[in-house]
Amino acid sequence: MAIIKSLNGFTPKIGKNCFIAENAVIVGDVVIGDDCSIWYSCVLRGDVNPIRVGDRVNIQDGAVLHTLHKRSIVEVGNDVSVGHNAIIHGAKVGSNVLVGMGAILMDNAEVADGSIIAAGAVVLSNKKLEPGVYAGIPATQVKEGSEEITAAAHKNAQGYMMYKEWFLDEENYK
Repeated sequence: MAIIKSLNGFTPKIGKNCFIAENAVIVGDVVIGDDCSIWYSCVLRGDVNPIRVGDRVNIQDGAVLHTLHKRSIVEVGNDVSVGHNAIIHGAKVGSNVLVGMGAILMDNAEVADGSIIAAGAVVLSNKKLEPGVYAGIPATQVKEGSEEITAAAHKNAQGYMMYKEWFLDEENYK
């Protein structure tokens, strides 16, 4: 069973129809919306400031969400995919966003709705991104935002809606 731990008077709140992997860790001031999936070895550590996750968000294997003590918060919009081993540290992520595998989003960075952050990219602290595709260290825009980019990010999140249902169905047969 996942580690879901109260801390400093805060108990994580998890929405309806969510899949939380058995070795995920969710601590403190964390609110997760409906239809989300928190995969294996993820850590959402709301010990020093809040973490807010919207609806239909998937946080993939090994990802870490954390903040600076009283100086940043994590906000994730709706229909977002956070790739394997990504780190979101005190950043704001809009809706219909794909954060690629191993990407790092630093404190007070903001990722606009309808964006893709490429695998391994690093979005520096306080950077405010316009819609588009970003890659590199530091992350720079390689493609302007478009309906196609928004649709691609949304489609990725929808795929994880199906995957989480597979796991929820398995749990129902135990």
